[in-house]
Amino acid sequence: MRFKHLFGPVKSRRLGISLGIDLVPHKTCNLNCVYCECGKTTNFTGCRKEYVSVKEVFSELDEYLGQHPVLDYITFSGAGEPMLHSKIGKISGYIKKKFPEYKLALITNGTLFSYRRMRQEAAKMDIILPSLDAVSMPVFKKINRPCPGILPDKIISGLIRLRQEFKGGIWLEIFIIPGLNDTPSELGLIKNSILKINPDKIQLNALDRPGTVRGLIKASSYKLKSIAKYFGEKSEIIAAPEIKLRAKADRNNFEKLVFGTLCRRPSTIRDLSVISGVEEVKIKKYLISLRKTVKIDVTRMKRGNFYKIVK
Repeated sequence: MRFKHLFGPVKSRRLGISLGIDLVPHKTCNLNCVYCECGKTTNFTGCRKEYVSVKEVFSELDEYLGQHPVLDYITFSGAGEPMLHSKIGKISGYIKKKFPEYKLALITNGTLFSYRRMRQEAAKMDIILPSLDAVSMPVFKKINRPCPGILPDKIISGLIRLRQEFKGGIWLEIFIIPGLNDTPSELGLIKNSILKINPDKIQLNALDRPGTVRGLIKASSYKLKSIAKYFGEKSEIIAAPEIKLRAKADRNNFEKLVFGTLCRRPSTIRDLSVISGVEEVKIKKYLISLRKTVKIDVTRMKRGNFYKIVK
């Protein structure tokens, strides 16, 4: 795609065919999570403002959605915390008014819902996917490394209020890091918080792509299944599932789709093949050509080589 603020559509693990909206520059966030696939937070801030032009976003939405593409969701996500954009509520309202046939999803770290205004700005979403990786302050600091003033108790109280007010679905994501938040004491605290928040789903995730800190270990399938059983029937494991269906969107424009993906998160050749619907051999040829003009980091992990464009 030629757009600056829209990316995809991609075959999402949880959301099917998803068109992304990226509302903050890479990597603008109020957390600096050790596992983040988008890389280290470079603009570490809790400041809310109009990071990207609302008029530009509206123009791109009009052009793209005016073609009536088949989408499961339009997703506010990208390479930072989307709730830091001060006009996210205005953008979601615009989509719902002009393109009501599309469902909206918000992927967020969940840190701002203790503020009533933030809950109001997210009200037009169909589903909200917040995170909660730790409850005790020492573990929270080790995993999420927050801006000053961000506290787990405050996050939890905000999510409880969100559940009371929000009419859509809430899918709570918990990223399991062995040795940090998988201890009986921390899991007990998280479970108690889950009972208070009452999300529609509890989604367990684990390291799949390179994080920001070396030496992190991926939680085993056995560990994830054990935790899912402990958390209860709403739990599901979303860590690196097998995606069998290929996305068919933008097959004729796959180079821009691949380039945009590698700017935002590390991906294997197979990942890129899945989201673009293009054969792996064609992806390989494109990466060889691309490396002549841009710098690409390659990180070897259990699932294969992960490629990412270095900005």
